[in-house]
Amino acid sequence: MAIRILKTDRRRKDELIGRYMQEIRDIVKTRLDRRQLLKMGLVMGGAGLMAMQGMRNFGPYWAHADDDGGLRLRSPPNAPFVDPLPIPQTMQPTALNPAPTRDPNPVASALTGFTETRRPDHQRWTEFGGASDIEPGFTGTRYEIVELPVEHDFYPASDGLPSSTIWTYVDAATLEAATLNAAIRGGTPVLRNLSPLRTQARYGEPIVLRIHNALPTANDGFGINQTTTHLHNGHTASESDGGPVQFYDFGQFKDFHYANARAGFSSTHPTSSLNGRTVIGDVRETMSFLWLHDHRFDFTAQNVYKGLLAFYTLFSNDILLDTGDETTGLRLPSGEFDIPMVFGDKVFDPAGRLFFDLFNLDGILGDKYTVNGKIQPYLEVKRRKYRFRFLDGGPSRVYQFFLSNGQPFIQISNDGNLLPRPLTRRSIRVSAAERVDVIVDFSSANAGDRIYLQNRLEQKDGRGPTGKIVAPTNVVEFRVVGPAQDDSQIPATLLDLPARRPIVRRREWEFERSGGQWEINDRLFHPAVISAFPKQNTAEVWTLESGGGWQHPIHNHLEEFQILSRDGERVPVEEQARKDVVRIGQAAIGTDNSDVKIFLQFRDWLGDYPLHCHNTVHEDHAMMLRWQVVP
Repeated sequence: MAIRILKTDRRRKDELIGRYMQEIRDIVKTRLDRRQLLKMGLVMGGAGLMAMQGMRNFGPYWAHADDDGGLRLRSPPNAPFVDPLPIPQTMQPTALNPAPTRDPNPVASALTGFTETRRPDHQRWTEFGGASDIEPGFTGTRYEIVELPVEHDFYPASDGLPSSTIWTYVDAATLEAATLNAAIRGGTPVLRNLSPLRTQARYGEPIVLRIHNALPTANDGFGINQTTTHLHNGHTASESDGGPVQFYDFGQFKDFHYANARAGFSSTHPTSSLNGRTVIGDVRETMSFLWLHDHRFDFTAQNVYKGLLAFYTLFSNDILLDTGDETTGLRLPSGEFDIPMVFGDKVFDPAGRLFFDLFNLDGILGDKYTVNGKIQPYLEVKRRKYRFRFLDGGPSRVYQFFLSNGQPFIQISNDGNLLPRPLTRRSIRVSAAERVDVIVDFSSANAGDRIYLQNRLEQKDGRGPTGKIVAPTNVVEFRVVGPAQDDSQIPATLLDLPARRPIVRRREWEFERSGGQWEINDRLFHPAVISAFPKQNTAEVWTLESGGGWQHPIHNHLEEFQILSRDGERVPVEEQARKDVVRIGQAAIGTDNSDVKIFLQFRDWLGDYPLHCHNTVHEDHAMMLRWQVVP
């Protein structure tokens, strides 16, 4: 619902937008959470706003609008293609002090002085790097992150706008002690303009990632300094999954244990082989492109929008597949020619500071397109093949990407999972949390050419896209420079799909709207409720349905799934893949509404995991449930 402001003068509208944004920041200072605001009726439109005015002389302007001419949030203009695309910073292994333990660590961190939060003991600890079930020690790779406030320039310096305070993951191996101490003790940013982090993991090499929460209480209008980091698409034990109720506070850390083992290792596929190499798990479950993001329930959208995300790429040297080396395995573009990009549309207040609309329950659309944290950056590319890893970081926009010169993409993955064979595609559609790896060949371009990555999908509000292809918005400018050696290739085949097993049960989940919030099977998310109890090492078929008129990108944790059908029909070739996010409802495919059936398994690990909409505004307003794998 929107209260339309009928003033047409741009200056007056900008004044109203600024007032609306400031009053939202004032609400945040009252420490009311959004569930309390919802109970007061504040997020439901005029009546609720008038009630709040009587309580605290509060009367904000409802600025996100319908299609009939209401006031839309509008950011200050930017000069496009001034700043270079930030290239993700590769995480550096480090020693952890104290050494990791199977159970919660009783010793304070030598780095921060923080203590480990409560958690269940790590499952299969000594199978995957743990030195002992009793004594501390870990033989695998160790990384350490500190969550910190950072000053960040989304706009180029030439625009003359101030930086915004974001929250992000900082590689502790790159931090000087004095800098870290100042950041933690002062609670204000001392770092500036950091690129997103990238973990380069490998199958057969387990990891412990220690994450310290050093985020301040002050949040500049949105976000909460309680976090739980989810490895999205990871085949991970529940205690390290970063589930929505596993959050912890400032002054604590948590050790996340990633086995980096393929699904089925304890059940259906103790071993399997590919390219003459035998490994544990099903080789056809090999993954390539995952990501880390905060998952604290009720605050996922705010915290991720604020910057708590990172890349996690997983290579398969052990079976000579996706090796990260252009001379081995599939010989995909590698090294400096393998570039992850996270797309996030943002809104800024009239002063140029990052803004999050707490009152928008439909889904937030920004008017500025950022890539790896910069608005409309450029990238110099050489005349050769590149691998781009596209991630829609949300919260709500769906993209359909084209290249301005009409050149096709070569799609090699869906949700970071290699396809059976490469697909030549004129455009690529991705919704929140979906990932697509593409190869773009610039060898036919001329030095000096400008080629643009464009979004051409019409989307007017958080309901989802219309499905119409419209005039392009240029998102990234590729500036073609000189030639470069290219040892990469586009292989004829990639990776076959896993075989499906007999199922033991069917379930149906309906995603719908009620009372301004979002439900699954007529229930709002409750952190103490478990809605299903699938048995370990079994398979099921789930039907996912949309209540109509909305698009929902649905994500399930623990294992990827295969889409069996859309509305009873065969799925498009690009969805004949392993996925962990599936679009249902409005314009899920083309302009059509669509519901799906999926095949999924529950192997190797025990514990609870969520199913939810990854339009994180919907997720935070209760479109989520938890299920638990039981013996």
